[in-house]
Amino acid sequence: MSSLALYRRYRPETFAEVIGQEHVTEPLQQALRNNRVNHAYLFSGPRGCGKTTSARILARCLNCEQGPTPSPCGECRSCRDLARNGPGSIDVIEIDAASHGGVDDARELREKAFFGPASSRYKIYIVDEAHMVTSAGFNALLKVVEEPPEHLKFIFATTEPEKVIGTIRSRTHHYPFRLVPPGTLRDHLAEVCERESIPVADAVLPLAVRAGAGSVRDAMSVMDQLLAGAGPEGVTYAMATALLGYTDSALLDEVVAAFAGGDGARAFEIVDRVIEGGHDPRRFVTDLLERLRDLVIIAAVPEAVEKGLVEAPAEVVEAMQEQARAFGPAELSRAADVVNAGLTEMRGATSPRLQLELICARVLLPAAYGDERSVQARLDRLERGAAFAGTASGTAAPGVSAMPAAPVQTPPVQTPPAPSASAPSASAGPAQPSAS
Repeated sequence: MSSLALYRRYRPETFAEVIGQEHVTEPLQQALRNNRVNHAYLFSGPRGCGKTTSARILARCLNCEQGPTPSPCGECRSCRDLARNGPGSIDVIEIDAASHGGVDDARELREKAFFGPASSRYKIYIVDEAHMVTSAGFNALLKVVEEPPEHLKFIFATTEPEKVIGTIRSRTHHYPFRLVPPGTLRDHLAEVCERESIPVADAVLPLAVRAGAGSVRDAMSVMDQLLAGAGPEGVTYAMATALLGYTDSALLDEVVAAFAGGDGARAFEIVDRVIEGGHDPRRFVTDLLERLRDLVIIAAVPEAVEKGLVEAPAEVVEAMQEQARAFGPAELSRAADVVNAGLTEMRGATSPRLQLELICARVLLPAAYGDERSVQARLDRLERGAAFAGTASGTAAPGVSAMPAAPVQTPPVQTPPAPSASAPSASAGPAQPSAS
């Protein structure tokens, strides 16, 4: 049992155990209760989100001795054969279309499909990677999919439903699967780690969820790797960041503080540490963009953590709230835009370090650009500087009582004397000789 991969060890056996796909599992269970089961289904969606697992569960529900039922008994022969560690059923045939998608394979399937099931209620074909079936193969299957015998069911699973020809799609019930929300995936990973009895730091789970990118299987594979390398203290944050290649949160804190303070020396020193430490510059920029995104959300929505818009441990959230207050809104938005544009430019760049340094320079020097966002960022800096100066002198800080300033003594203005009537005017020129 322990040698099995984590995603296989905890593969769902009922629709109730499938996470994040209630929009699919609930209608399927209701169809089973109403005994309105179609002859062909199309499950589509991203990889690792439960398409093939749900197809197996549906086959289990259909062939249960108490079925068709939304909750298989788990005790009959069919349920035991189709269980997580069962030997499999001769009446439930899984086909990998990537290697059996030709017209000859479709003809062989069509010929065997008309034979009744050996010991179950239905003969069920689960065609995985259905988009790999050729057009000729689909056309060969069209008649049997359109008008199958009573004992025959088809379940197609694919990541690219648009590649399944329309004549097949129109004869199936299509259920689109989605990526699992981060909160749901994090809770599932925490439950798995608890069942494995291995301590995992709270800051590790968001990293595994981020690496999984909404895929349960990918996230479970990442967590399996982390648990396999856990020491006596369990899975630590430092171990997870080093193994997964993510940037340490402390390093992100430093570069964000350098941006907020306009400290170019500190920012470029961090760039040098990133390169000398062997980190991938693209990964660093990606993590920096994620941090700036969180800061933008926190600045715009003060209760972002309570609403689940930002996923991070409590101590990291406190640090990010301080960082968000250190920026002006226009300056923070511009920094995120600059980093996002720089990340796009880094793809295929011959010198990632140079691109990273240019990104830092653009963030630190809004005065070098004349666009509207740069002007607004400069105004934010001026306002923050004025507020800081006012706080220091006690005259401009809002909400702070200031000492009255002493009146300024202005020296009296010295008015030059008016010219006398006998004095020659400066504009009259030289005196003219008398006519006499």
